[in-house]
Amino acid sequence: MKTKLIYGMKPWVFLLGLILTGLSVQHTRAFQQDQERFSEYKGEIFDANTKKPLALASIALANSNISTVSNADGEFLLKIPASTTEGKIVIAFLGYESKTIPLNELKEDGNKIPLKVSFTQLSSVNINAPRDAEKLVREVFSRRGEKYTDNNTVMTAFYRETIKKRRKNVSLSEAVVNIYKAPYSSNRNDAMKLFKARKSTDYSKLDTVALKLQGGPFNTLYVDIMKYTDFIFVDGLVDNYVFNFERSTYINDRLIYVISFSQLPSIRDPLYQGELFIDFENKTLTSAIYQLNITDRNLASKLFVRKKPARVDVWPTEVAYRVDYREKDGKWYYGYSNVLMEFKVNWKGKLFNSVYSMAAEMAITDWKKNTSGESLKNKDKIRRSIILTDEAIGFADPDFWGEYNIIEPEKSIESAIKKIQRQLRRANRSGATVP
Repeated sequence: MKTKLIYGMKPWVFLLGLILTGLSVQHTRAFQQDQERFSEYKGEIFDANTKKPLALASIALANSNISTVSNADGEFLLKIPASTTEGKIVIAFLGYESKTIPLNELKEDGNKIPLKVSFTQLSSVNINAPRDAEKLVREVFSRRGEKYTDNNTVMTAFYRETIKKRRKNVSLSEAVVNIYKAPYSSNRNDAMKLFKARKSTDYSKLDTVALKLQGGPFNTLYVDIMKYTDFIFVDGLVDNYVFNFERSTYINDRLIYVISFSQLPSIRDPLYQGELFIDFENKTLTSAIYQLNITDRNLASKLFVRKKPARVDVWPTEVAYRVDYREKDGKWYYGYSNVLMEFKVNWKGKLFNSVYSMAAEMAITDWKKNTSGESLKNKDKIRRSIILTDEAIGFADPDFWGEYNIIEPEKSIESAIKKIQRQLRRANRSGATVP
């Protein structure tokens, strides 16, 4: 008999369930062989001044497509082919000075890597640093219909989700989706259609619980806070937060104001805290990195747990988000987002907790104005309750995935996109429906 634990938070929803069998020996061997072909390097990225862990920092092998990101505790695991013994590792985090370390100086474990905040001394021309950070934030969100895409848009996106038990990959899923995005000035929700999906799972790494991510690509789409403002500033209440000007920096030759925000001390319900990166000249949000406040474990747990077996306690230990926007023809649009979550599962009577982490990211590979007014039929829309690992069908359709026939979670999503784009062009030529 299968027992289910269901977790839900608007708009992120999670599902846990007991499983009775693992995968075949063949799948287990494939995972073991993958481990043997790589060298692993573990460590932690943190703020040099505050010692605060930096979640979603990028760790990459220079001049390659090998990269990974740090988890919510700033920890990382970088896998590099065993045949690669020389090179440089680049560590980067938005608003911080990047650091380069020779590969041969990295240890297998225990690497402590501090990053310094990147400050910019404002010239006399730019002395008007925001004295009222909240007013600036309100202005940015009030002008979203003016500064961000005001047309119906059809986007192609590549989505990937990874579920781990501690540091071991358990489930890897990928998909190409079509996003029918409504204008930023509209209250209409975006819709999505699944074009291709696949998965690789190894449930033999689990004890008694299998974690599945419900919502699939919607988990990343809803991180677009310029479109879904209410999901972070609940009911549009910016009044629930304190905003402060932290620093200024240059990103891609643009002067950026970094505005921090955190919930008022008088509010008990868990809200968010983080940083908004605002373009000085255009008064637009270019990026946001933020976390759910889970100081109160019981309150944070209630956001996720709807029903569960009586003998199980589950609570989030970290929940972090990132979104990046791009500019084209004077308009900004959603370009990339990342969600990182860690949970502890405690079975009463067992000595140790189980720690699970889930990471989901989505990047736009192409987009065009939907001038024809094309819309999705209900039967073609992805359900907001979708569980991608249940919908994907393994490594079927090799003609589409082509040479990209192995899911490589430690490689950058940009690397995967380059390979997928070639297959999308082939699909277009063969008459498949891809925007």
